[in-house]
Amino acid sequence: MIKKLLQTLCGLLAGAALFAIMALTFLDVGGRKLLDNSIPGSFEMTELLMVVVIFAALPLVSMRGEHVVFDSLDSYLSPRVLRLQKALINLLIAAAMLALGWLMWRTGGQFLQSGETTAQLKLLKAPFIYGMAVMCTLSGLVHLVLMVRPPADLAEGEGVAL
Repeated sequence: MIKKLLQTLCGLLAGAALFAIMALTFLDVGGRKLLDNSIPGSFEMTELLMVVVIFAALPLVSMRGEHVVFDSLDSYLSPRVLRLQKALINLLIAAAMLALGWLMWRTGGQFLQSGETTAQLKLLKAPFIYGMAVMCTLSGLVHLVLMVRPPADLAEGEGVAL
């Protein structure tokens, strides 16, 4: 149930942001070519929407095990060493993602306190930083689950059952 909810929410968020980028780009280019007038702040909006796409997809990539991996030596390792290696790697990734989530949450608080905004549109940056922190934390939690789940239960490219 948690897995389905996470997939649905993250998928919808990433998909909506990607669609918004597409629509914004279409309207901006069309406005430039047909009306000699582009959308003010379209570059900033695209940057912010890219942040949403990337970080909303991060827990999905973790869940599905679609990270870039170097597995050339796996055929030379015993199943026990492979299990240990995968658990250790997931632990390290989880620690890094949780630490990154914590740092981003702190940065979001600092940005909110100082009222940090984007240059052209004057949009608050803090909500985006907080969103990045939440997605990194979710991804870290997914890797903690992957760490304790026996790798034999996962087929190639299969995600974690939360």
